[in-house]
Amino acid sequence: MTVTGRPRPASRPPVMADVARLAGVSPQTVSRVVNDSPLIRPETRARVQQAIDRLGYRPNSAARALVRGRTDVIGVISTGAAHFGPTSIQRTIEDAARAAGLFASTVSLPELTRTLLADSVEHLMRVPVVGIIVIAGQDEALEVARTAPVGVPVVVVEGDLTRARWTVGVDQEAGARMATEHLLALGHREIAHLGGPLDWAEARARRDGWRAAMLAAGLRPPEPVHTTWSAAGGFGSTEELLARSGPRRPVTAVFAASDQIAIGLLAALHRSGRRVPDDVSVVGFDGLPETPYLTPALTTVQQDFPAVGRASIAVLLEAIDGRDPHARELILPELVVRDSTAPAPRRTGRRSVPTGSRPTGRGQDTPR
Repeated sequence: MTVTGRPRPASRPPVMADVARLAGVSPQTVSRVVNDSPLIRPETRARVQQAIDRLGYRPNSAARALVRGRTDVIGVISTGAAHFGPTSIQRTIEDAARAAGLFASTVSLPELTRTLLADSVEHLMRVPVVGIIVIAGQDEALEVARTAPVGVPVVVVEGDLTRARWTVGVDQEAGARMATEHLLALGHREIAHLGGPLDWAEARARRDGWRAAMLAAGLRPPEPVHTTWSAAGGFGSTEELLARSGPRRPVTAVFAASDQIAIGLLAALHRSGRRVPDDVSVVGFDGLPETPYLTPALTTVQQDFPAVGRASIAVLLEAIDGRDPHARELILPELVVRDSTAPAPRRTGRRSVPTGSRPTGRGQDTPR
C-alpha cells in the first residue's frame, strides 16, 4: 500500500490536511482513522497510517478522548465581529456553553472563505471538539459551513435557516412584521424601508417581513433602499429614501433594518429639519443597549440573544448524542415601543394624537 500525493513543505509541522493530501483522502477520513473509527476500510486505514508515519504527523493527544467518550469542548466559528448581532450571539453561546458544563474554543474570522473555514476546522479538530457552531449571517459563509466535510455535527446560527440540517436563529420576518404592523396601527400608510446589505439573509428576511405586512394591509410597498449595517450607511442613504416618496405622498415612517442604520437615519432626519416622531416615525431592529438613551428613545425590535445561545447549545448537544433535533429552531423577537414612533401626521403637516396613543417618558420600554 503506497501513498500517492505530494509531501508537505518542510517549513512547518504537518497538519491533518497534509496527511489527507498525501493519502488521497478527505480530512474527515483522516480524523476517523486517528480516532479509530470502525467505519474505515482496512486498506484506507493502512494508506492513511502510512502517510501519518511518513510525515511524522502527531495529532493532539486529546484526540483519543473521542474514542473514550464525549469531550467537554465545542468549537465556535464566528464572522461579522464588527456587527452587534454576531458578536452578541457569540458571547451568549459561550455563556450557554459554560452553563452546560462545556468549554467553547472560539475562532473569530473577518470573513468566512473556504480556505479560512478549512483552517479553522483543522484547528478545532485538533483541540479536539465534538461539535461546531458556525455563526453565518452572509450567504457565502452559510454555503461554506453547509458543505464543509467536518466529521462532527455543525449547527448554523443565523443566516438562511432553510439551507442547513441543524439551524438556530431569530425569526427575522416576524420581527419585521411586528415593526411594520406597529406603524400601521398608528395610522401610517407611507412606510419606507431602509434595509441592510442583500448578501445577508437577515436583511432579506427583514425586507420580506416589512413587504408582507404592507401587502396584508392592502398597501403597495415602495422600493426599499439598501445600505451597510452602519450609522454611516443609514445617514448616507436617507436622502435617497425620502426622495423616492415624492412631495405628494411623503414618507411618514421608516422601518430601519438595524439600530445602527436607524441611528444614522435619525441624524439625517434631524439635519434635514424633519422631526421624529412628529414628522417621521422610526423603528429599528436588534435592541442595542444604547437605544433607550437616544433622542428620541428608539422603538426597536429586540432580539433575544441569550435564548439563541441556549438553543444553539441544546441543538448541538442533541446532534452530538445522535438524536435528531428540530431542523429549525426559531426564536421570536420582541417589539419595544419608545418615543421614536407616534401617530401619523395629518396631510396638513400637523399630527393627529389620540389620547394615550403615544408612549411617554424618554427611555421607558413598552413591550408589545
